[in-house]
Amino acid sequence: MIRKLYDWTLSLADSQHALWALFVVAFVESSVFPIPPDVLIIPMILARPSRAWLIASVALVGSVLGGLLGYYIGWGLFESVGRPVLEFYGKEVYFEEFRAQYNAWGAWAVLMAGVTPFPYKVITILSGSTGLNLGVFMLASVVARGLRFFVLAALLRRFGAPIRRFIERYLGLLFTAFVVLLLGGFVLVKYL
Repeated sequence: MIRKLYDWTLSLADSQHALWALFVVAFVESSVFPIPPDVLIIPMILARPSRAWLIASVALVGSVLGGLLGYYIGWGLFESVGRPVLEFYGKEVYFEEFRAQYNAWGAWAVLMAGVTPFPYKVITILSGSTGLNLGVFMLASVVARGLRFFVLAALLRRFGAPIRRFIERYLGLLFTAFVVLLLGGFVLVKYL
């Protein structure tokens, strides 16, 4: 089923409404859809490199607005679904401890999920359920998703089709390594 969904999503890149399709895919991927917008971004930029920045911008706006939907899902469903489950199992105190820890480091979680292969939708929903400051959430989302989509656009615009295999194989790993090094640097500075 995922392969059919992937193929269908990829076919949208050839449609006359590709930018709208990209916006919708980026929007729903940030809260519920399993296929990342990169599947559309790559062939769209390869087909029209001159539109790379427009394509990245559409993906960014769709993704950040979709992130707000994910945040709302977490915020809106926590009281009606999440809290009763926690109360049933006697884990409210543990969640409050988790909430405090998450909100202290939430911006980093959003940044990390926004640029790495970790599902961004998980973090958008979690951010809403823990009540992460909405301004912090939005700023981290714009920075992370902007970095991801504009780096992708820059690589494809500059190097074209030859870089596609590298991007599909290693870009997620490189973003993950970057985040780990960045966080490691902050930890070193704090403890040295």
